[in-house]
Amino acid sequence: MPLYEHVFIARPDLSTQQAEALIKTYGEIVRSGGGRVGKTEYWGLRNLAYRIKRYRKGHYSLMNLEAPHEAIAEMERKMRLSSDIVRYLTVSVDEHEESPSVVMLAQSERGSRHDGDENSVDDIDGDDILDDVPSETQSDVPIDVLDDMPGETIGDVRDDETGDEDAKAPDMSEDSSKEESQ
Repeated sequence: MPLYEHVFIARPDLSTQQAEALIKTYGEIVRSGGGRVGKTEYWGLRNLAYRIKRYRKGHYSLMNLEAPHEAIAEMERKMRLSSDIVRYLTVSVDEHEESPSVVMLAQSERGSRHDGDENSVDDIDGDDILDDVPSETQSDVPIDVLDDMPGETIGDVRDDETGDEDAKAPDMSEDSSKEESQ
């Protein structure tokens, strides 16, 4: 049977229990169609990259499926009809990953950073920013030396023809007042 990874986004106003119940509901549809549900993951309430159906957030879930095309088509049909589902995507894969997904690993890493100290704040002073950067890519030049290096800055205004640094941009107010009076 073909293998699929299915990710769907549920409405943000659902509770966590209701969002997890949707995984079971759609899993039953796949099972009734002769398929099998492998690993399932609830990724939690996450921000959307852009608004979808007036929502800025959504409950993300992942399902690894092994099912015939007809079972997947039926599950997708029911998701299209459901008002609880904001968006879904089913992708055919060669094999399922048994390890936790990248999203779950990132969530567990984020949670373990604060396990030692509940009142810690991430990198306030910036001392450990370069800890993960290989030493050959780190520069030995102090940052304050870089500020004194020659070159144009955003505030530089130069006349290209004369090289005069004090040249001003042309005054466009006269042209715009003439257009308004006509």
